[in-house]
Amino acid sequence: MGFRQLVDNGADRTAIQTYLAKGDMLTTTIRIPGNLKDTITEEALLSGMSVSAYIRQCVISHLVNQAGEAR
Repeated sequence: MGFRQLVDNGADRTAIQTYLAKGDMLTTTIRIPGNLKDTITEEALLSGMSVSAYIRQCVISHLVNQAGEAR
C-alpha cells in the first residue's frame, strides 16, 4: 500500500507518518538556491538535527498535513 492509498483509505496521521519514515535510505541530489540551503542548515543546527533529518521532517510534516486536508 502506498501513500495515496493510505490517504484514500482514511489512514490516521500516525499511520501515514510511519509509512513515510520507513524504508531504505536513498541518496538524492536536488538543486536549491544557496540562501535556501544556508537557511535549512541553520535551522537544522538550531533544532539539533542533521540537514537530512530536518528535510525529511519538513517533507513528512507537509505531506501529512496535506493528507489531512484532502479528507
